[in-house]
Amino acid sequence: MSDQPSSNASIVGDQTVNPFNTEAGSSLSLGAGGLGDDCYAAVDLGSNSFHMVISRYVHDEFVVLDRQREVVRLAAGLDDNNNLSEEVAQRALDCLSRFGQLLRTLPPANVRAVGTNALRRLNAKKGFMERAEAAIGHNIEIIAGREEARLIYLGVSKWSAYGDESRLVIDIGGGSTEIIAGRGESAVCRESLEVGCVVLSRQYFSEGKLSNRRFKRAMLAAELAIQPVVEQFRLHGWTQVIGCSGTMKSMAEAVIQGGWSKDRLNREGLFRLRDHAIEAGHVDKLNLSGVNSDRLPVFGGGLAILLALFELFDIQEMMVSDIALREGVLYDLVGRSAAEDIRDTTVASMLLRWSVDTEHSTGVRNTAIDLYDQVASAWDIRDSLFRSALGWAAQLHEVGLQISHDGYHKHGAYLVGNADLAGFARRDQLLLAALVRGHRRKFPSDTFEDLPSTMVTPAKRVAVVLRLAVLLHRGRGSHVPSSIDMSVEAQQIVLKFEPNWLESNPLTEADLRQERIWLKSIGLKLSFR
Repeated sequence: MSDQPSSNASIVGDQTVNPFNTEAGSSLSLGAGGLGDDCYAAVDLGSNSFHMVISRYVHDEFVVLDRQREVVRLAAGLDDNNNLSEEVAQRALDCLSRFGQLLRTLPPANVRAVGTNALRRLNAKKGFMERAEAAIGHNIEIIAGREEARLIYLGVSKWSAYGDESRLVIDIGGGSTEIIAGRGESAVCRESLEVGCVVLSRQYFSEGKLSNRRFKRAMLAAELAIQPVVEQFRLHGWTQVIGCSGTMKSMAEAVIQGGWSKDRLNREGLFRLRDHAIEAGHVDKLNLSGVNSDRLPVFGGGLAILLALFELFDIQEMMVSDIALREGVLYDLVGRSAAEDIRDTTVASMLLRWSVDTEHSTGVRNTAIDLYDQVASAWDIRDSLFRSALGWAAQLHEVGLQISHDGYHKHGAYLVGNADLAGFARRDQLLLAALVRGHRRKFPSDTFEDLPSTMVTPAKRVAVVLRLAVLLHRGRGSHVPSSIDMSVEAQQIVLKFEPNWLESNPLTEADLRQERIWLKSIGLKLSFR
């Protein structure tokens, strides 16, 4: 491994340094003016720990102002039915309240909070998520496993000087393990597996007991989860293996402090660490200076997963980096603010894949955005996500035509709601699918009820804007009015056309009369002249 890490990549074994440009344990001191527009924050609601990083983006690099980490063990609070205990829920809410205190001084658009495996599994998400968002003061996006993997790789590749080598990146979390193969900044294969250190420790190392039999059973369980994806990664190959997450770092520290490796994680050192653990018999007797006490409850599960990974992928040694999900979230956030939004690329790829008429969809989008800009303020729609989602939905509204014209809005909603869409949180994807589903025919109010309660009303109003834009473009480019005035007041919608335009376009007038009937079902009154 010839690549040397830069000063913004924390690598066990290569002159360990702190990620980004920061002093370890830095603490944020806010001036009277708070934080500026060049400051960003990422919050990672993991299955074991919650993390927050606040950074200033200067000259194309991040300077970390503050880092916070609290052990919450969200995954450990889930029962067999994925119901969250009130004790753990309160612990999570208390942590988010503390994070929220620092986030208040940041521009809302510069903050992104993401939830991972435990929140993906959580039953009755809506109730807890509303409490959690109130505590932190920001929306929380539950991201899919492959999206989590994409962001992890983005963080590792963007801010670590590993060059253009092919690499395998692995992150062991509390509830899942992400594996990504890529070259340079491009991930070519990414998977998220349902095996994590919290869950495995609870299943096979109850009460902190360690034994040869327990490790064998835990490793077998991990191998069963990992084995199905091994071959697809082997096809891509790699010259570097990089591990990230607290689990990886603590294992590397333990191996090095134990004298079983000079400077990095290796196969021999890991198996000697396992033998030491078996001899100790309990996590409280490990006596490993590199492992923090808050990591001990998940030590057994983390080590078992790591051993299984080394075996199945035939890994001999691994570099370990502090850079992971939250740094990827920061980079993604900066990309969005700089008009380099991966979601735009994702939508463009979907349009190409499903042979969408882009000339028509672009026309619908332009009209939809024009109408939205006229009424967003009056309808009190402030979140910029809705404007973006309207544009994407307008572009994708005909994606279901490749399946069948009959009910194509339903087919399109299914495709959008279930595809692997890079850059989209689950909430964003649900919103996008609801808009595509609701762009024609009877208004599907029930579809919008799956969204967070604070999003339901604005989402329905955005859907109305999309419906009107689609209706006005029914002629696919011909007879579209050059200007339309749209105004709203409470539940009343008024469209004003050029003089005599409606008389010259009787089909559109008939469509508007039908639309008036459909909108009446959701309490809106449409008038036009």
